[in-house]
Amino acid sequence: MDSNGKNGKDKDADGKNGPKNVRKFLFITMESLSGDLAWQITKEGHEVKVFIEDNSEDGLHTGFFEIVDAWEDHIEWADVVVFDDVGFGELADALRKEGKFVVGGSTYTDKLEEDREYGQQEMREAGMQVLPHWDFTNFQEAVEHIKANPGRYVFKPCGAISSDSKGILFMSQDDDGKDLVEILEQNKKLWARKIKKFQLQKMAVGVEIAVGAFFNGKDFMLPINVNFEHKKLFPGDIGPYTGEMGTLMFWSEPNEIFYSTLSKIKDRLAESGYVGYIDINCIANAKGIYPLEFTSRFGYPTISIQMEGIVSDWGEFLYGIASGEAPEFKAKKGFQVGVVVAVPPFPFDDKNEAYIYRDLSILFKKPNREGVHLGDVKLVNDVWAVAGDTGYVLIVTGGGSTVEEARKQAYSRIKNIILQNMFYRTDIGIKWFQESDKLHTWGYLR
Repeated sequence: MDSNGKNGKDKDADGKNGPKNVRKFLFITMESLSGDLAWQITKEGHEVKVFIEDNSEDGLHTGFFEIVDAWEDHIEWADVVVFDDVGFGELADALRKEGKFVVGGSTYTDKLEEDREYGQQEMREAGMQVLPHWDFTNFQEAVEHIKANPGRYVFKPCGAISSDSKGILFMSQDDDGKDLVEILEQNKKLWARKIKKFQLQKMAVGVEIAVGAFFNGKDFMLPINVNFEHKKLFPGDIGPYTGEMGTLMFWSEPNEIFYSTLSKIKDRLAESGYVGYIDINCIANAKGIYPLEFTSRFGYPTISIQMEGIVSDWGEFLYGIASGEAPEFKAKKGFQVGVVVAVPPFPFDDKNEAYIYRDLSILFKKPNREGVHLGDVKLVNDVWAVAGDTGYVLIVTGGGSTVEEARKQAYSRIKNIILQNMFYRTDIGIKWFQESDKLHTWGYLR
């Protein structure tokens, strides 16, 4: 399909000739988080089929690529099988043992992300500088711990918790932690029904920064990705935590943050057979770099923003890492910014509100959709429309040699969109102008 969603494999999204080698990709997904990646690979001229486990979503991504009812019927057809989320590690391991080329998790990397205690343990054993943390299953015990050891803590639920509680993360502001004690005491009965295990982590104040890289089963692919997430709903980091409202990123040669964190688990990743993108979120300050948690999968909206910076053919690149090669990997210099454009009920779960916005047309003032990426969208009579139940509709990206240029391009592209009651953060990337000085002073970006 071309950039307007119509069929056409003669040229890719940039108007270049299609790939020399047409590959066959089978995406296996719970809710088509990677639909934008599947669409990109389709536009490059490769063949793509997508199985969506939760196919109750109303027409999600129909019209952009082929959606199939049973992934098992297409395993032999596929050159590469792609898993886009945690939870598929066991299946991915089994397919690799059968000789299939797989991009996606492993049982090891699933556990890295889903089990905070295990993830922290692996960081520590690999030689990373880990913040003190304590794991609990009882809220009153956590309250007593804070009272006996006053200080600032971060409260983090653990494990595969329900979607209703993913946003329940609290960072104490009081130096003695009294605000977190109050929160836990007032909500312990409610949360005890939803959260069976949680972690208190000693809080470090500094710059939140993440470093990630693609892995081919044996080694990291260069360049690495340095990114700055914006997780709260409103500008100024106000409001509830969302999955993500936008990200600033750039591609780099390995730096101190990479060497202090992600590079240290290379051997463990290789032993597990992991292939795909992996990211580690950190707090950096003058005292050191403190890893917080792993994301052992494509990030969202990270993967869409990476498309703004990567100029290589995505299909060939993913085929290369799945086959254990070190494929050519070219990325633009400068910066990329991505902004999530949403409608209600995002970031909340309200199917009645979602029903109101479902099928709403997404229009463009000018016929230019460059930098506009798929969230929960479908194609109806060549017109984009809202699909699904989440309200996570689009990711709009921009790039430039400076952060301001990247921001300007992304937000100018948003102004081309007509979507009723859409909302987005207006400050993605703006903190760079304060934080970059600190990171350079500390020597972490060298």
